[in-house]
Amino acid sequence: MFRNAKRLLIALLAVSTVLFGGSALAQQQNKGLISIIVNDPSNPYWYTEGQIAKKTAEELGYTANVSAHKGDTNTESRQIDTAITNQAKAIILDPANADGSVGAVRKAVNAGIPVFLVNAEINQQGLAKAQLVSNNAQGAALGAQQWVQAVGDSARYVELKGAPSDNNAATRSNGYKTVLSQYPDLQKVGEDVANWDRTQGYNKMQSLLQAHPDIQGVISGNDEMALGAIAALKEAGKLDNVVVGGFDGSPDAVDAVKSGELAYTVLQPVAIFSERAVRLADQYIRTGKTGLKNEKQLFDCLLITPDNVDQVTSPFVIEQ
Repeated sequence: MFRNAKRLLIALLAVSTVLFGGSALAQQQNKGLISIIVNDPSNPYWYTEGQIAKKTAEELGYTANVSAHKGDTNTESRQIDTAITNQAKAIILDPANADGSVGAVRKAVNAGIPVFLVNAEINQQGLAKAQLVSNNAQGAALGAQQWVQAVGDSARYVELKGAPSDNNAATRSNGYKTVLSQYPDLQKVGEDVANWDRTQGYNKMQSLLQAHPDIQGVISGNDEMALGAIAALKEAGKLDNVVVGGFDGSPDAVDAVKSGELAYTVLQPVAIFSERAVRLADQYIRTGKTGLKNEKQLFDCLLITPDNVDQVTSPFVIEQ
């Protein structure tokens, strides 16, 4: 009887350890909230950005939530307010506007919350603890060189540009110009802003085709606009005679490269720098330091072509 009682006591102690010790462990592992604010998760690039950041934060023992401002600075400001109210330990932010997001970042910093920017930058140094972005100039040069290989050094072409509020749009366009201007027989006959959006890319491509029906190339600031242009070109029966180039490395673009509809795409390493931003935030929360020498961190882009497209192993990840 004594032996049975002893066994019961041991069993109860074991259950108690699981219940209460496990609870204590969970509390110990929950380091607080990291708020993640992205642009528009309907775009697979921004969706991946948010999900990778959330997964990394949770693996490090934080609670994490993802919200989207969809390029609206007022929405972004309210989301920063919510993060402050929720006493977030850090904010991972893809800013809505290079100038317009400065105030929102400053508001968080003044509340004592460190901010780590991903993908897009703001036009003020010293507020964010880090700005982690793709090397857009390097990526644009890669893409333009591949585009010339595909279209040749003599062609009439148009360009689709991203949102003017995003510095990445101008950087990529300038990068394209730097390369393509070296070929005097490449003639840009039209351009339009399609704001990173597939539907706008489709609509703007239709208008450009009406004005310039004999183009031989389209160079685009991102994949979504390029995919919209491809839809318009297919509808007009012109895709077989037009070279289209993209930028992002999105899953749909990878499929379009495989099918031959898209000549190439430039992969932004969003899966890498989204994870890196959260790990930097964790380091800063624990130590008060990021360990970085420079606030702005550039991550080189990679080219995806028919030759290496099968090396893409998951969204925005390619084996080297």
